[in-house]
Amino acid sequence: MKFLLITNCPDIAAFAVDHGVDRIFVDLESLGKQERQGHLDTVMSRHSIADVHRLRPVVPHGRLLVRINPMHTDSAAEINAVISAGADILMLPMFRGPAEVRAFTDAVAGRARTCLLAETIGAAETLRDCVRVPGVDEVHIGLNDLHLELGLHFMFEPLANGMVDELAALLREEGVPFGMGGVARVSEGLLPAELLLSEHARLGSSAAILSRTFHRQASSVAEIEAQMDFGGEVEKLRKAYSAALIATITERDRTREAVRTAVAEIAAAIRDKRLRQSPHARSPSMATARSETNRA
Repeated sequence: MKFLLITNCPDIAAFAVDHGVDRIFVDLESLGKQERQGHLDTVMSRHSIADVHRLRPVVPHGRLLVRINPMHTDSAAEINAVISAGADILMLPMFRGPAEVRAFTDAVAGRARTCLLAETIGAAETLRDCVRVPGVDEVHIGLNDLHLELGLHFMFEPLANGMVDELAALLREEGVPFGMGGVARVSEGLLPAELLLSEHARLGSSAAILSRTFHRQASSVAEIEAQMDFGGEVEKLRKAYSAALIATITERDRTREAVRTAVAEIAAAIRDKRLRQSPHARSPSMATARSETNRA
């Protein structure tokens, strides 16, 4: 299991790598993100290509991942700049079909590893064709934007309703390594990390992004160390994942049902809270969600 940490701070990146993090994640995506997620309690990245340059000396070879913007008129220049800055892996967000994927891999041209962030309805519907595009190395299933586009209330609903199961089965058939979503510290988060890691093991997922509970907006290593035993918390996740890998079928089925139950309860609570805050508000339809995302 690979754990990824989003940061643009060289000191925090070096500390994280030394304490069990597998990849450092620089997030350059900005196009359309405010429109899609501005109403949510999410962190909007302010990372830049200059941060890739600053992180390159402290991150071991092969472990620096950069999420670029969705494909746009200046994508080729952006991709060239990110690769020149030292990125090992480029992640493409918000793609909707193989044409965008092909443009992406053509621009990368084998100079770096590629990762598709499958987080749209179009990506889900065309995923087999997308991963068969030459030059695609891996996939990450992005649950946040995907649940928004589907008009759902909670980001883990696609995991509970069977949609992620279908995508994971397809990726296993195609022999493409993949990860999904994020994970909080053990015993933290709306959906406990232990349950999520059991689902990773069941589905064959091999990567997850560490949530903000691993840094809580800390701006220095000292702040992180004051909050937690960082390396110990990463190790707890590894132990939970290892335990899930050797669980019996009965134990995995029990955990699967626990995930479904928990997600349904959390989604209902979120829906009810939104209705109380705005009695005349309705859940976004799929068409509305598509329209909003297409404006990104």
